[in-house]
Amino acid sequence: MAADPDCIFCKIVAGEIPGEVVQRSDDAVAFRDLNPAAPTHVLVVPVDHAENAAATAAADPALVGRLVSVAAQVADAEGLGGDYRLVLNTGAGSGQSVFHTHLHLLGGRPMTWPPG
Repeated sequence: MAADPDCIFCKIVAGEIPGEVVQRSDDAVAFRDLNPAAPTHVLVVPVDHAENAAATAAADPALVGRLVSVAAQVADAEGLGGDYRLVLNTGAGSGQSVFHTHLHLLGGRPMTWPPG
């Protein structure tokens, strides 16, 4: 896996375009969503490009767990405690619009089920 020169998330990871980064690790970057669906809406993306969560899991299964760990650290830093939702969309039919693996961290309001 490497960067995709046409991927907006790869460009945010590389610092080529601005993003409100809230945390960075060796293999993940967390930044605020431009169109938040909750008071706290942060995207956690792997540094290396992969099209979706299934591709990331196939290439590096442990990386998915590391993304969740980063999300938990961000949730703690944002004061969410244990009340937040994590979402991984895979494929256009699920709502994925940027084809770079990304984990949505949503919190700061009550969440309903089913989500939609």
